[in-house]
Amino acid sequence: MRFEGIYTPLVTPYHADFSLNEAALAETVDHLIGAGVHGLIVAGTTGEYYAQSPEERIEMMTRVRDLIAGRAPMIVGTGAMRTEDSVMYAEAAVKAGADALLVATPPYAYPTGREIALHALAIDRAANLPIMLYNYPGRMSVNMDEDCLDRLGRSPNFCAIKESSGDPNRLHMLARDYPHIALSCGMDDQALEFFAWGARSWVCAGSNFAPEAHIALYRACALDGDFTRGRAIMSAMLPLMRVLEQGGKFIQCIKHGLTMRGIDAGPPRKPLQPLNKDDKRELEEVIRTMTRTLAAIEGAPA
Repeated sequence: MRFEGIYTPLVTPYHADFSLNEAALAETVDHLIGAGVHGLIVAGTTGEYYAQSPEERIEMMTRVRDLIAGRAPMIVGTGAMRTEDSVMYAEAAVKAGADALLVATPPYAYPTGREIALHALAIDRAANLPIMLYNYPGRMSVNMDEDCLDRLGRSPNFCAIKESSGDPNRLHMLARDYPHIALSCGMDDQALEFFAWGARSWVCAGSNFAPEAHIALYRACALDGDFTRGRAIMSAMLPLMRVLEQGGKFIQCIKHGLTMRGIDAGPPRKPLQPLNKDDKRELEEVIRTMTRTLAAIEGAPA
């Protein structure tokens, strides 16, 4: 599988009692596919998989697969502390009709590169699907190092890596030394740099509510090679990226942004709390300003 374009890690819309808002989920899927995103990710961090039971996670796989109805690829996250649980989610993803898997480092355990590779290879053996690795040391505390990547290079299923370390040196290393593992941007404020170094895809939570902006940057840089326009688009998006990343309110901001588009994403599950009024106002103003600026750049009505 060739990962190409914008991949949206779906939010999970909830009612006030934290039950699944099925209507809002269906609206979100239609909204994203209609906007032109290139794939949907189920059970990413943005989808609050860590706050869901195994039964809820598996239900989401089959429900989203039915909602997509073949219109776009579905990638399923297998994140879990135990390898056995990740394997179970991978096997469930196969049964649900997933097109690919997202495989992250198990949290909290501080595994070595060899141990991360053995974890990922166990998932690979169980599912035999294309895999996008997910390197996020900010949450997992360790990198998928060269030892890990060298071991995983023996299987053709490991065909991409969502790189979220924020370290430009890792970006350079991956582009130079692991060309067989396609780069996918996992650090929003470095999207321009990722595209300059050959990335062809971007996994971006903000595309839940602003798919047009993210697609515009991908189109300018990856398709048209117009980095002058790309820099203008990136400059317009940077204030939003700063707001999303500040204060540990990432998922809350994504959900409120989607609510601004007329789809009630509901509250985050505990321990997270909804945005307060000031946070909402700040986010809303940043999104409005970005939308106006991008409309001017793209020559479209605001």
